[in-house]
Amino acid sequence: MNSVRATNRRPRRVSRPRPVQPERNNGERDEDVPADMVAEESGPGAQNSPYQLRRKSLLPKRSACPTKSSMEGASTSTTETFGHRAKRARVSGKSQDLPAAPAEQYLQEKLPDEVVLKIFSYLLEQDLCQAACVCKRFSELANDPILWKRLYMEVFEYTRPMMHPEPGKFYQINPEEYEQPNPWKESFQQLYKGAHVKPGFAEHFYSNPARYKGRENMLYYDTIEDALGGVQEAHFDGLIFVHSGIYTDEWIYIESPITMIGAAPGKVADKVVIENTRDSTFVFMEGSEDAYVGYMTIKFNPDDKSAQHHNAHHCLEITVNCSPNIDHCIIRSTCTVGSAVCVSGQGACPTIKHCNISDCENVGLYITDHAQGIYEDNEISNNALAGIWVKNHGNPIIRRNHIHHGRDVGVFTFDHGMGYFESCNIHRNRIAGFEVKAYANPTVVRCEIHHGQTGGIYVHEKGRGQFIENKIYANNFAGVWITSNSDPTIRGNSIYNGNQGGVYIFGDGRGLIEMNDIYGNALAGIQIRTNSCPIVRHNKIHDGQHGGIYVHEKGQGVIEENEVYSNTLAGVWVTTGSTPVLRRNRIHSGKQVGVYFYDNGHGVLEDNDIYNHMYSGVQIRTGSNPKIRRNKIWGGQNGGILVYNSGLGFIEDNEIFDNAMAGVWIKTDSNPTLRRNKIHDGRDGGICIFNGGRGLLEENDIFRNAQAGVLISTNSHPVLRKNRIFDGFAAGIEITNHATATLEGNQIFNNRFGGLFLASGVNVTMKGRSRKSYLAHYTQCD
Repeated sequence: MNSVRATNRRPRRVSRPRPVQPERNNGERDEDVPADMVAEESGPGAQNSPYQLRRKSLLPKRSACPTKSSMEGASTSTTETFGHRAKRARVSGKSQDLPAAPAEQYLQEKLPDEVVLKIFSYLLEQDLCQAACVCKRFSELANDPILWKRLYMEVFEYTRPMMHPEPGKFYQINPEEYEQPNPWKESFQQLYKGAHVKPGFAEHFYSNPARYKGRENMLYYDTIEDALGGVQEAHFDGLIFVHSGIYTDEWIYIESPITMIGAAPGKVADKVVIENTRDSTFVFMEGSEDAYVGYMTIKFNPDDKSAQHHNAHHCLEITVNCSPNIDHCIIRSTCTVGSAVCVSGQGACPTIKHCNISDCENVGLYITDHAQGIYEDNEISNNALAGIWVKNHGNPIIRRNHIHHGRDVGVFTFDHGMGYFESCNIHRNRIAGFEVKAYANPTVVRCEIHHGQTGGIYVHEKGRGQFIENKIYANNFAGVWITSNSDPTIRGNSIYNGNQGGVYIFGDGRGLIEMNDIYGNALAGIQIRTNSCPIVRHNKIHDGQHGGIYVHEKGQGVIEENEVYSNTLAGVWVTTGSTPVLRRNRIHSGKQVGVYFYDNGHGVLEDNDIYNHMYSGVQIRTGSNPKIRRNKIWGGQNGGILVYNSGLGFIEDNEIFDNAMAGVWIKTDSNPTLRRNKIHDGRDGGICIFNGGRGLLEENDIFRNAQAGVLISTNSHPVLRKNRIFDGFAAGIEITNHATATLEGNQIFNNRFGGLFLASGVNVTMKGRSRKSYLAHYTQCD
């Protein structure tokens, strides 16, 4: 940059006379003299004047005067410090009230309050403090809030008191709600010692010393540069008030712990505007630890808004090893490159609070190169690029920010960017609310991410991150997108009412999806595709307008201990070469199928509870070949398991019961293997095989079903081996309509309508027992 730091320039101050301060004996203090044993001293012969005012006895000592620490260093036209009285003479002996002179008595007791207040209205602050020390009545009147409000607004311009209780902390209050009776005076004391930038006023101030007698310690400048150059002035403790106006093209480089605050009536930040057209408006350098800038508008408004050399220019530039406080500022940049606020470098650690970073033609807040900082309660909106960029090991703490209506992404972390984001409201951004890319690893906690014009959270290109206890809702696309080898943790979030899906994992995405509440989305609650392999566990996925979990196009993943219920379509869909593992889930109360394998869907379904679906608990079709083990499948309105249209599958060790139709249906050229299942207490048959169905049924227990234990019909030809079919309320095995079967080593007993029921013309191949033994338990029907 071609600028020259303000601290190296000679300050352009209007010359002013320096008052000669009389010597004072520092060994004598007012506190040494009791209030009831002093008399006022007004000069030689003052004790003989009939108009001398005396202090009433037994009044508290300077109870109404400002504290010395609050107004320290503010000299008066005599020997007093602002808020302290001149040294009084001691009165020997015991305290005695002297007879009041008539004039003194009249002034103290009989002059109407309105007249005294009118007289006091012509006094400045130090004179009022002196008057307050005369008597109790004067103390009360001199502390009248209206008098102090007039003086306060004349000096500081604020229409509400600006409190400054400690370094780096300023806030305005409503006087009517303040607990102390005179907040104007209290604020005056807190702000008294400072320099003022008030263009055109400095010459007037220093040209009229009589008019402003008692304010010699107030410093006035025409420019901010001059005020910064006056840091070494006597009585100056680094507090600068910038008054109403537009300050253009000043070189503001801060490398000391100064405090700079706007001073104006009404909305202060709107009235104090600092802008630059050539260089960064504010630059904080090493040495500016604990500097403060607040209550002003800061603009970068270059003439050539697209020039590449402006990449290094910003409204606020915070560099290495400095930690300023930026508070209640409005920050605007019309440059189409760079950013409005840039925090860069090791040790850059600002605190930025209550600021408005909006309507910028570039990035709002950019944190990079190991920078950190605390960013709280800011409004970041309508920026052309991301509201916040975090890059290259930047690691900020960002809390309670409102990030919305961006023309790009809301928050973008990339290239190893990190950060802790808490309780932010991120919404209505044109792209994702939160984007994570290229090894970035942010932590996002208890934020609301909603109404994005695309998705809510987008993690891609090996992005990571922890997203914990957020509300993610009403986004146009998926609430969470995970793709291209990314591996985030999505835990404890509510993901709901999306215009598409809840969580969408594709393109080799991974991730831990855990303990989320996913509901009311227009598409699947969780969608896994194209070789993605997440871990999905302990989630509730329910009341979706589509399916619960949709795994397709060679999707994988471990899906365990979730509760999937009340979805409009299937609870879980597995299709097109996908091979997930579904384990220990509760999949229930769906409006269609519980788990649906189709079009070469594979995978493992084990130890799940699948119940109370309007259709079947499990459906397998069109080349699908899952392994279904140790599940409990009950309460289906269309059967327990339906295998059809060339479906396959290994169905082993399951308990299938209390279904409205058959426990297992096998039809239309399907050929599954059923082993060691318990199929019982069905409201229809146990196993129904028809329309060319086949299959191997081995070592199953089939009992207490309302219709046939096994029904074989219409050109079907299964193999039944070593099954036990008993206690049925109809036949044990019924074979009809040109079906055939191979029966080997089965035990068929205690069925109400016989063990084996054969229709006329049916051929049965029997192995492992003599035909005579089977015929003892069968009935043939013409």
